[in-house]
Amino acid sequence: MGIIKAVNLIFDYIRHDEEEDKDEVSHALKGVSLDIKEGDFVAILGHNGSGKSTFAKLMNGILLPTDGTVYISKMRTDDEEHLWDVRKTAGMVFQNPDNQIIGNVVEEDVGFGPENMGVPTEEIWARVDKSLEAVGMTAYRLQSPNKLSGGQKQRVAIAGVMAMKPRCIVLDEPTAMLDPNGRREVIKTIHELNRQEGITVVLITHYMEEVIDADRVVVIDGGHVVMDGTPKEVFSRVKELKKYSLDVPQVTELADELKEAGMDLPYGILSIDELVDELVPLLK
Repeated sequence: MGIIKAVNLIFDYIRHDEEEDKDEVSHALKGVSLDIKEGDFVAILGHNGSGKSTFAKLMNGILLPTDGTVYISKMRTDDEEHLWDVRKTAGMVFQNPDNQIIGNVVEEDVGFGPENMGVPTEEIWARVDKSLEAVGMTAYRLQSPNKLSGGQKQRVAIAGVMAMKPRCIVLDEPTAMLDPNGRREVIKTIHELNRQEGITVVLITHYMEEVIDADRVVVIDGGHVVMDGTPKEVFSRVKELKKYSLDVPQVTELADELKEAGMDLPYGILSIDELVDELVPLLK
C-alpha cells in the first residue's frame, strides 16, 4: 500500500430543495480507486466539476467519503482517533493563499502550525528557517504577507505546511489565482520539495504545462478515473483528452498535427527541445 490509497471511493453532495421539500443528490465521485507511492509527484487533471477538488479534500479528511475508504499511511480518514495524524501526514495547500495565511508576519505564520502541534519553541524556529529557505522566502520572513505578490503568498502557505513536516502535500489548484510568473515560481518550488525533501506531492490542476514533469498523471472525468499513466502516455492520447474537455501542451498538439499530416513523429512529445530533436533528422 502506498502513502495514499483510495478504495472504491464514492462521494455525494446533497442539497435540500426547500420548495419541493426533497434532497437533490449530486454524485461527485463514483468508485474511484487509486494507490499513490511515497515520494511520487502525481498530477490529477480534470475540467471544472470533474470531481478532482473533491478528491483532494477527501485525502486530508476535510470531507469524508459517502462510501469507500481513504487510507493515509494506512490510517483511515474516517477514523476520528487518527484524524489529526492524517492531517499531519498529508498537508493541504488551497487555491487561495489568503484563506490559509493568518499571521501578521511571514515567519509567525509559518510557525503557527508546529506551535499548535506542541512543538518546542527552539524546534519551531528551526523548522521555520528550513521551510522558508526551501521555498526561497527567507528574505521576506519579517514582512507582512499583505505586501507579498500572489506567488510569494502561495510559497509562504507551502512553507507553513512544510513546517509541520508532512510526508505528503496535497495542492488543490494552487496556481489558479496566479499570473504566469507566479505559477512558474510555485511549480518550481513544489518540484524542488519533491526532489530534495522526498515529499510526496499530489497536484490538482487544469494547467497542462504544470504536469509534464510529474511522475504520474491521473485524469478524472464525471467522477471516474478515465486515464492513468506517465505524462508521455497520457498526452499521447490528444483526441481522448479533448473529449474530456482538456487541452494539451501546445507543443504536444503541434506535434500531433504534424504526425497527422504525415510526419514520422512519436506520440507524446512534451517539450520544444524534444520536438526539435525529432524534426531535425526529418528535415535533412
